[in-house]
Amino acid sequence: MKLAKRQPPALLVILALWLMVLASSSQATIVAPILSRIGEALNIPEAWQGSLVTGYSVALSLFAIIVGPVSDHLGRRPVLLAGTSLMAVMLLMHGFANDFISLLTVRIGAGVSGGILTGVAVAYVGDYFPYERRGWASGWVMSGFAFGQVVAVPVGTILAERYGFRAPFFLFAIIAAVSFFLIFIIIPQPPIKRLEERLSVKIALKNYWVLLQEAKVRSAAGAYATMLFAVSTFVVFFPTWLEKEFQMTPSATATLFMVGGIANILVGPQAGRWSDNIGRKPMIIASCATSAVVFTAAPFIVTGTLSAYAVFFLVMILLALRLSPLQALLTTLVPEHQRGSLMSLVVAVGQLGGGLGGIAAGVAYAEFGYIGNAFLSALFIGLTGLIVWRGLEEPSRLLLSERKRLS
Repeated sequence: MKLAKRQPPALLVILALWLMVLASSSQATIVAPILSRIGEALNIPEAWQGSLVTGYSVALSLFAIIVGPVSDHLGRRPVLLAGTSLMAVMLLMHGFANDFISLLTVRIGAGVSGGILTGVAVAYVGDYFPYERRGWASGWVMSGFAFGQVVAVPVGTILAERYGFRAPFFLFAIIAAVSFFLIFIIIPQPPIKRLEERLSVKIALKNYWVLLQEAKVRSAAGAYATMLFAVSTFVVFFPTWLEKEFQMTPSATATLFMVGGIANILVGPQAGRWSDNIGRKPMIIASCATSAVVFTAAPFIVTGTLSAYAVFFLVMILLALRLSPLQALLTTLVPEHQRGSLMSLVVAVGQLGGGLGGIAAGVAYAEFGYIGNAFLSALFIGLTGLIVWRGLEEPSRLLLSERKRLS
């Protein structure tokens, strides 16, 4: 596949990656607000519904592990193209799901495409942008997730209400197809050092084992896993709880995710820029500590629609304040020819944490009600902050310059 000869403007690169994040994140996020409708349409018990999240997360984790060394060897661009094309196909296949098993199967397929994309997208930002601009770039790219909350997920929720739960997945398939086209015509392969060893399962496993011997890599994986566990346990059954406890309508649920997306749009790009100036760790730790307080208080301070909007708005602001800085920090932990493997490993472990969070969310909600979800989320987001505080360090500019020279 012919690569671009000239470097495009940074904003065009961000646009192409932004659309990919929009498609990928929206098709994953839409499951929570329409989960009860999926259960009703396919007669899926509440205790099983979290498995749709888990199946997606496990598949994403497995294929992220597989794709990491591939992207280090072949480059990020062909992997991004493969992932977006597969996602478009798998989302279209949701139209043929007519029971729990068939829907779980296509969600696993979507997880495969998500695994191909997620870690590689972050690694691409690390390849293309210098460290002092990575927070800014990562913030804008990840705002695709926020835009999905504001526009795509609410629209998808309304489509699911009017035309059935399959409708939003058709919408996101179209977005994935558009992202494939734009990546094809815009995204270049950055001129970085690639992994020179031949591709094999044995070599890939050896390289992952070497990475895991480093305490900072284990800390990075642990931080990502506990963070996504906390987010999953809080968010997955939040709409279900609101609908049952406060009779929130589907339209109000759609507005809830719109409110959260607005918070991300307002803060996400700025959070990356702020972390470029004041450092990644202080923002991550402060966000985790505040989130633990908010999660704990949520079952007691949410008394209706407006208070639910306020809490979710704050939760999404806090997520934005830690996500871009954490991603930018992780891109510095290893040399560039190992960046794909590292980010895929971290994302895989993180998604496994998110999947376990989905299972835990279902069990906690069934046994204790939403208060169990909230307390569990608070515990794990507090653990995220502790891991970042004790296990990760900000790189010095001298170290970054030396690493770039050696690469």
